[in-house]
Amino acid sequence: MTENQPANTQTPITTSILDSIKGFIGKILSNWKVRITLLGIVLLGGVIFTFFYQHIVAEIGMKMWTSSSGARPIECVLKDSNNDNYVSCSALLGDQVVPLECSSSLFNLGCRVNYGSAVPNVKASRP
Repeated sequence: MTENQPANTQTPITTSILDSIKGFIGKILSNWKVRITLLGIVLLGGVIFTFFYQHIVAEIGMKMWTSSSGARPIECVLKDSNNDNYVSCSALLGDQVVPLECSSSLFNLGCRVNYGSAVPNVKASRP
């Protein structure tokens, strides 16, 4: 370091502010009721996230599929009902409801059309 450069030191003001913040947080966390409440909030958040995880990932996949196909997303069910890692969703393409199966895994985002449960187009089949 050269003589003209000042040494990098903390001022007493910043040190006292940091100490007061640490002291305030330390006082709050020293109370056992606050610790139990924070632990409960974290556990509840984890349970809620775990419950809705498949639905959240399937909706991301459905939105990707509908944006590339020009359809409008409708809704996905909450859980995978037959353990094939796909959640049932539906989209509106023109005037038809398209049944989709959207992946509930982040490693396989996207949807596939479930032709087995697709409703036939009654309007087009009339003479």
